[in-house]
Formats: sequence, structure tokens, C-alpha cells
Amino acid sequence: MAAASPDRPGVLAPPPLIYLGGGLVGWGIQLLVPWRLLPHRAWGIGLVVVLWAVGVALWAVATMTSAHTPVDPNRAVAHLVSSGPFRWSRNPIYLSLSATLLGAGLIANSGWIVIMLIPVLAVMRQGVILREERYLTAKFGDQYQRYCARVRRWWPSSPCRWEYWPPSSSCGPWVSPPTSCPWAASPSLSV
Repeated sequence: MAAASPDRPGVLAPPPLIYLGGGLVGWGIQLLVPWRLLPHRAWGIGLVVVLWAVGVALWAVATMTSAHTPVDPNRAVAHLVSSGPFRWSRNPIYLSLSATLLGAGLIANSGWIVIMLIPVLAVMRQGVILREERYLTAKFGDQYQRYCARVRRWWPSSPCRWEYWPPSSSCGPWVSPPTSCPWAASPSLSV
């Protein structure tokens, strides 16, 4: 585990390795105890999901590179990137890695690979994302708080402004839609 320092988030492991590990564990279980996800392969859908994920990841990497900010989450950042895909999701690269694992599970028709998203996302949240958020809050303060208030952690933001609850939390785990959105009557959603 990388130690957190004043100018590093101290993430648990490189995110691509976390996703690769989850995929390999799922594939290993699939070889021992086959679990067909669907009655037939969904390789076409899986391929579309993977291609979308690669496109988003390349766009996010290009955006970070043009902002002179390292893609490696355990290196010090110089700028808060809020353009490109970061306008809609605070973690477009992790979203694309998740979609890649889902697409691989569909291509392989493996329920085990798909179900491995659950522990992978738990490790990502605890070991990477929350650490990054603490680091970025300490480094960029109010600028990062405002960014968190308008851009969701995972899924792309809606045209409506999402408000965090409780208001005192920084990049809290729950959001509620404002009353001006058509779906405002729906319960709070996790980010």
C-alpha cells in the first residue's frame, strides 16, 4: 500500500491492476464452476461496451495530459481537471474500467466476471476514490467542493444540479435531486 503524503493520495494499488485482478479471479472461478450469464453469448453487446469504455478512457487520458496532470492516481496533481469527460463524471477512467470489466463478462458470457464488479467497486471506493477525494479536498479546498457539488462521482451528471446531503460533508456518498428536476420525487441516489 502506498503511504499518503501531503502531496499524494496514497491509493491502495493502481486501479487497472484492481480491475485486472477482479477479472482474473472471475475467469478463474468461471473455469472451475461455469456460470453462463445468458443462454447465448452477448459478445456484440460486450464489444460495444468495451469500445465505448476505451473511447471514454482515451478521452479522459488526453484531457488530463493536456492539463499537465498525471494519470497515475498516486502522483501529485498540479491542476483540478474539470473539462472533457470530467464535466460529467469525477471518475470517467474508473467508469470506463468498470464498463470494460462488464463488457469482458458479456463477451465471455461469464456471470463470475460480471459479479466481480461488486468487490472491485468496493475496493475502488475504499482504497482509491475516497483517498483521492480526501487528497483533492485538502489540495484544492473550495474549488474541489464546488466541483463535487456539480459533478457526480460515477454516473454522468444530469442537466439538473445535484446537491449533496448533508451539506457539511465533502463529496459525500449521497445526493438528492433539486426540486426543479422532473424526477425530484424519487428517493436519494448513491453516487
